Amino acid sequence: MTATASPRLALLLTPLRQTAPLPRYATRILGAASAAGAYVACLPWDLRNRPETPGALHETSPVSAAGVTLLSVALLALAAYFGVRDRPAWTLLVVAVPPATLMYVSFDSHPTQDAQVWPLAWAAFTLLFGAGTLMTAMVARRLRGRPEDDEPPR
Repeated sequence: MTATASPRLALLLTPLRQTAPLPRYATRILGAASAAGAYVACLPWDLRNRPETPGALHETSPVSAAGVTLLSVALLALAAYFGVRDRPAWTLLVVAVPPATLMYVSFDSHPTQDAQVWPLAWAAFTLLFGAGTLMTAMVARRLRGRPEDDEPPR
């Protein structure tokens, strides 16, 4: 690593609570936009969702295994990065809330049916997003190896 790359790397890994408010919140907003963008890119939804054949109960879905895998990797990477730089509560808000919100909008946009199971599915996936984000953030924070950053500022 060169001498010029080291200050840049240090800037990217500085705890957010030690930075000025504008860069701190800009980083959080960029992270939330990245999480939302990853969700939209990996799991696009079709607002014209309709049964595959007339009378069928199953609707078409653009969700693929590759999309779910890519979304998982992207959200885990964001959770690890923000786990190193920020507090767990902020990491949860930045990484898990945008995809959960977009999923709610996606599920709620479909026409009503006799038996709606989307609230249960949304709750389960939101719990999965949140638990995965918090676990990844906590592991990344422990692997960081700088316990002095965990102390509150004086």
